Amino acid sequence: MVDNDVRPDEVAAAVRDPSTLVWVDLLRPPEEELSALVADLGLPATAVEDALAPYERPKVTRHDNYLFFTVYATTLLDREPGLPTRHRIRLSRVSGILTPKALVTIRLDAGLDMGQVERVWADNPDLLGYGAGALAHGLLDVVVDGHFDTIQQLDDEAERLEDQLFDRNRATRAFIREIYGLRQDLVALRRVVLPMREVVNALLRHGSTHRTELDSWYDDLYDHVLRAGEWSESLRDMVSTMFETNLSLQDSRLNEIMKKLAGWAAVIAVPTAITGWFGQNIPFWGYGSVVGFVASVVIISISTVLLWVMFRRRDWL
Repeated sequence: MVDNDVRPDEVAAAVRDPSTLVWVDLLRPPEEELSALVADLGLPATAVEDALAPYERPKVTRHDNYLFFTVYATTLLDREPGLPTRHRIRLSRVSGILTPKALVTIRLDAGLDMGQVERVWADNPDLLGYGAGALAHGLLDVVVDGHFDTIQQLDDEAERLEDQLFDRNRATRAFIREIYGLRQDLVALRRVVLPMREVVNALLRHGSTHRTELDSWYDDLYDHVLRAGEWSESLRDMVSTMFETNLSLQDSRLNEIMKKLAGWAAVIAVPTAITGWFGQNIPFWGYGSVVGFVASVVIISISTVLLWVMFRRRDWL
């Protein structure tokens, strides 16, 4: 049965009913209604703050026979031209109150498609016989899959930037801005991915003392969470390495430029010295004759060519 218009007291009564499996989804609930529901369920008043206050981290807290958890679904927005450092990670917080036979989800926005969660439940109807833990598993499975999708997109961007790293024609300033923007997105993602280990582990320990089929599903989910955390960590290391490599390449190119400038300065210094010598206002061999002029030109040409060849062989030019 589906009811789209329920009161807080009806929710509390349904949650307490041990004979039915209940899922209640609250989208942007008013604080007074959520406070009434929390009071009816016997939860502490801090649960309201945890569900509605900003900047809450993913976590699980235990209250007698209830578990209260908070997780974040993630999506990656398209990059806007001219704004490469804008935060593109969109976080959608989902809080949940879990009892043996009920799951109450509290959402502050519609960023998480609950239709995907319902499809997961519909694809595994046998698991629902294990109670609300199966409902929580379906919700967390969709959230973790969203983390994987976001990390995959960031990984693709990291590979694109990595391919540009050794391109001599790339714009250095724009490249650094893109790396910095990617690094910001990874930091924001890491804050919600890594704590998921604690959330899934706490839900895995919660429930009956004997293992069931649902526990193996939670084990698989925990493995996915670990992989997502390790993937985000490796991506962060890769971006940091790209940033440091870019600085090293800039230093190398600067040294190469200075080496070439020094080589050309040496080449130019020889004809400058010769012309300066022959330009002295004193008699010298060939002074005042065509032979002296031709000799100076030949000496300048041969010296310049020899220096150019020598520096070229040593890769100075």
